[in-house]
Amino acid sequence: MKVAIVGASGAVGQEFLRVLADRKFPIDELLLFGSERSEGRTYDFCGRSVKVRRLQHNDDFRGVDVAFVSAGGGTSREFEKTITKYGTLMIDNSSAFRMDDDVPLVVPEVNPEDALDTPRRVIANPNCSTIQMVVALRAIENISHIRRVYVSTYQAASGAGAGAMSELEAQYADIAAGHEPHVERFAYQLAGNLIPHIDVFTDNGYTKEEMKMVNETKKILHSDVAVSATCVRVPVMRAHSESIWVETERPVSPDEARQAFERMEGIAVIDEPAEKKYPMPLFAAGTYPVYVGRIREDTANPNGLTFWCVADQILKGAALNAVQIAEYLVSQGRLG
Repeated sequence: MKVAIVGASGAVGQEFLRVLADRKFPIDELLLFGSERSEGRTYDFCGRSVKVRRLQHNDDFRGVDVAFVSAGGGTSREFEKTITKYGTLMIDNSSAFRMDDDVPLVVPEVNPEDALDTPRRVIANPNCSTIQMVVALRAIENISHIRRVYVSTYQAASGAGAGAMSELEAQYADIAAGHEPHVERFAYQLAGNLIPHIDVFTDNGYTKEEMKMVNETKKILHSDVAVSATCVRVPVMRAHSESIWVETERPVSPDEARQAFERMEGIAVIDEPAEKKYPMPLFAAGTYPVYVGRIREDTANPNGLTFWCVADQILKGAALNAVQIAEYLVSQGRLG
């Protein structure tokens, strides 16, 4: 199979290289694309040295089976036709196409069959916070329809890219040295702080990040579920955490929910609070599962259930999910 990565030098692009190698994705030829700035860089992949090409409007994607794209929404929109014109499947990690009716929005554990219908040869990877939440929600939806979801996110610096991770690290170093921390990537200093602001604010007072969780969840689950989100940036390097409250059509006990989570592909349950065992980004970073714990009844609603959810934003929230989509299509004979 001929595979391309667009945005190869970025944090997600680098994770694509690691995930594809780790999962032994069937690749005969690998092409790497990037900006003019990253053109000519070389990266090792399974014993081969691969040079980054500059992304241009030409015929470089002729014969490419699948392109994993993580170079920002503007690039995705500009190069969609260039990438797909010879039949290449574009799995896009940006927000450019997520809510387009003719582009499936896919989490393989939740709605894999949606990936089989690609009229534009484009599949959208959902927002990182949405991905981990809907994997957990699907487990509950399998036993009782979810009417409402309230979620507060605790999103790591990794969600804003490699530069943001470096800035957080530098801010802590500045503070330790008694210097004023440099602030560029966020609205305020992130080190030692929480910022209740991710992406731009919309007219309804919610941010675009929050509205992504509202709208994408409905599309992925094919559900009328009502969702309300508050998204917060926290001084954690990698892996997002979420406090999730759901209202179901009938009461779901913590034991029933725990069993549903344990049956769900892609979920690892860590739920032994008496032993101080619960999911944390410290241990989730660099791993594949969506972790669920702190499963308990809601004290304000007899049909309410609340739990804690953690996952690596760059892996399950981005690169891993995209590769899993491609793996599903290979298994269905639709790719390769």
